[in-house]
Amino acid sequence: MADDDGAADAAVAGVLAAYAAGEAEVAGVAAVLAEVRLLVPVVAVLTEAETGEDGLRREKESEMALPVLVGGDGRRAVPAFTGAEALRRWRADARPIQVLTPQVCQAAISENAAAVVVDVAGPVPFVLEGSLLHAMAATGKPLTDLGALVESLRPHADVTVARPGRRRLLPRLRRQRG
Repeated sequence: MADDDGAADAAVAGVLAAYAAGEAEVAGVAAVLAEVRLLVPVVAVLTEAETGEDGLRREKESEMALPVLVGGDGRRAVPAFTGAEALRRWRADARPIQVLTPQVCQAAISENAAAVVVDVAGPVPFVLEGSLLHAMAATGKPLTDLGALVESLRPHADVTVARPGRRRLLPRLRRQRG
């Protein structure tokens, strides 16, 4: 993945567009996603601040974190993106970590997340959940948790799992209970 330019894989973009147009089934999208890398976001989270003599609040310490989306019903999801542009649509300050789709699914399950939401801000959002999430996770190398995923991918700075506030998931995720 060293030569990865951050662009969405053409096959993924094509099958997601076909899915949005009603011309592809969930299984077809999953089959393509199973073979590609996704970008998992890492963001800075303020852990400690201080107030200066001028009365202004300043960052004193922060950590890099993998955000987890939380739906109105409390279910959690791991966001992942097909390319750098889709990631920027969601959050311009996020830094990408390249991860194979099965590993993202494994990490989501180990973090007790109900889903992986691919391209939550578009161009075509897609949700891996339920038996599809578990099947996708079963196709890759085992990982024990999201922390292990981060450890295996980051060459430098400490990365921790964080839940920086509630974010709405796709309406499909909010409606389904279970």
